[in-house]
Amino acid sequence: MRVVIALGGNALLRRGEPLTAENQRDNVRRAARSIATVLEHGHQAVITHGNGPQVGLLALQSHAYKPSEVFPLDVLGAETEGMIGYLIEQELENAYAADAGYATLLTQIEVDPNDLAFTNPTKPVGPVFNKAEADRLAVERGWTMAPDGASFRRVVPSPTPLRIIEIGVIRRLVDQGVIVICAGGGGIPVVRCVDGMLFGVEGVIDKDRASGLLARELGADALVMLTDVDGVYNNWGTPEKQLIRAASPAQLRDREFAAGSMGPKVEAACDFVEATGGMAGIGALDDAIHILNGSTGTVIRRD
Repeated sequence: MRVVIALGGNALLRRGEPLTAENQRDNVRRAARSIATVLEHGHQAVITHGNGPQVGLLALQSHAYKPSEVFPLDVLGAETEGMIGYLIEQELENAYAADAGYATLLTQIEVDPNDLAFTNPTKPVGPVFNKAEADRLAVERGWTMAPDGASFRRVVPSPTPLRIIEIGVIRRLVDQGVIVICAGGGGIPVVRCVDGMLFGVEGVIDKDRASGLLARELGADALVMLTDVDGVYNNWGTPEKQLIRAASPAQLRDREFAAGSMGPKVEAACDFVEATGGMAGIGALDDAIHILNGSTGTVIRRD
């Protein structure tokens, strides 16, 4: 079975954890062990990952250096693809097989320059702040801040992914049995000019939407999204919360989920299942093979 496995940014750096290299490696090691179980069962895996905490940290560091020469988000996204891809690749070699064949590919993804997302930022990036810190950063840096639980995070535009520029290269690698890590952080957002030239834009594509597009383009049998919760819940954040163990796209589309977090996961899962007839699963970082087998997490299939 060909499986696209999407690692959430908050799974690779759990909420409230310090943004240290050691913490990120520890979480990547957990993710690699989870992915290794999928490979050990004979499945083929293509891996994507989030970058919300990491790209936000790089933006903070960039602004602290020279506020007048801040690096744009597309460049910072490319940096995180290399950094996180390196960690995943190395820990997979340690957890599965050093000679299996791995490749981390910087991936450009085309978006519409007129996407309404550019005027309505929703994608959380970076660390969490208290109200006073968030208000100060909004004034000092012109950032849009939004609630994240009891705290606040910066939110940035998250345009819809339309086309994976390197999809042909990814297909060739996958067809040769290479374990590919690609479309990291949702890919590098680019637009195409009328003359055909590409250039990067200020935004962070949601990695679940990009992963869904990748899974459809690769003809994957399954899309598994690993995050920091054990599945999709009704009434999340209330005493009445209830895990949804299985559902059809139609059943999930009748419900509302948080924009910028679970909402895009559910949308990507529904789009993939409707387009391909395959299965999608959402659940905890350690449970990849169990989600794939349908024994835990939330499984989405056609009626």
